[in-house]
Amino acid sequence: MTRHHSRNAKGGGRLSWPLLPCVAALSAMVLSACAGRPTGVLVPVAANPSATQVEMLVATTRGRAEKPGEMFSGERALIPAFADITVSIPPETARKAGEVAWPRKLPPNPETDFAALKAAEVDRSAAEKWLNSHVRKSPDGSVLVFIHGFNNQFEDAVFRFAQIIHDSGAHSVPVLATWPSRGSLLAYGYDRESTNYTRNAVEDLFQYLARDPEVKEVSILAHSMGNWLALESLRQMAIRNDGLPAKFKNVMLAAPDVDVDVFGSQIADMGKQRPRFTLFVSRDDRALAVSRRVWGNVSRLGAIDPEQSPYREELAANGITVIDLTRIKAGDNLHHTKFAESPEIVQLIGSRLSSGQTLTDSRLGLGDHIVAVTAGAAQTVGTAAGLVVAAPAAIVDQNTRQNYVHHVETLVGPSGAARSNTSDSACGEQSQERSGNCSR
Repeated sequence: MTRHHSRNAKGGGRLSWPLLPCVAALSAMVLSACAGRPTGVLVPVAANPSATQVEMLVATTRGRAEKPGEMFSGERALIPAFADITVSIPPETARKAGEVAWPRKLPPNPETDFAALKAAEVDRSAAEKWLNSHVRKSPDGSVLVFIHGFNNQFEDAVFRFAQIIHDSGAHSVPVLATWPSRGSLLAYGYDRESTNYTRNAVEDLFQYLARDPEVKEVSILAHSMGNWLALESLRQMAIRNDGLPAKFKNVMLAAPDVDVDVFGSQIADMGKQRPRFTLFVSRDDRALAVSRRVWGNVSRLGAIDPEQSPYREELAANGITVIDLTRIKAGDNLHHTKFAESPEIVQLIGSRLSSGQTLTDSRLGLGDHIVAVTAGAAQTVGTAAGLVVAAPAAIVDQNTRQNYVHHVETLVGPSGAARSNTSDSACGEQSQERSGNCSR
């Protein structure tokens, strides 16, 4: 797809050291305003008869977590790992469709909370046996692979996928492909490179599904930055195999954080035999608006107007179905999770998958958006000025509260000692502990 209205993004400023004491003080105020959300929620509990269950297979390139109940961290592993997870979902009286009912305390209460009934790491052989057994029991031998987006910890991806499977009513076998995301706004660059790091592993998963004779149909649902991983893995597979398997039926691109020009190239590289693509767009997606600034002011695929030229003609020429969610009032404050949090849309996904027809978790808050806009460029997203401006929003916006302390500690350190740049190792060591300090 051709590029339009491209221009350079404006650069941001340097660290303003006189503001650092203010930032440290504001971080303490934000912490005092936070209500805690527990971490380590994947410690298994006993089943409750009022709850339903979603079983899933997990394939991941995440490293193992040290804290019980987290299982996998945001760091990269040398080789893929696998897990067998069963999620308990409370009855409709305790939650609305589209919502993930996060536990307020541990252990989770299956009558009111999402909870893990089983969370066991398995080896590759056991993972293959799990898949074979569940596909044999499925009504049509179909598999749904979900690839989450930016800023997702492992538990976020697990609970969100369980919610999608349950609320959509899809009967496909659920396979979660989760990549190393640190779950922090300031880790955008690390997360992006983690999707590149994971391409071979996801392609290997796709190749296995293509070879398995028990698997009759494969659909892929990707969200946000996960679309880059899905598209690159499919592109690699198509080039290696001289095309994609006929059993790969549907690829659903929800709010894709992908350059429109690069998408056109990826589609072309897949050749003429490719799955049916469905694109979920929303022109009010604020997260993608920030991403556009980061990537040189080039349009992101998930925020285009599909009725405008040249997009309308190019989408039609490539046989891509478009579902415009701009008018849907659901999802987070940045309008980035409508595909999963709108009951109508998630049920549409399930009904289309179940009938064989064509047709994803972000924790960005209002203050995160202010930080990014204030900075104006990827390399200066963590400026002290941006944090000071964002502080009022951090007091009133739950999503921002959770992330605000991440930004502060990355900038000034947990003890208040100023640092001039982000330390990847420190971010990795602290991210697990910090992520659950405040409620979503």
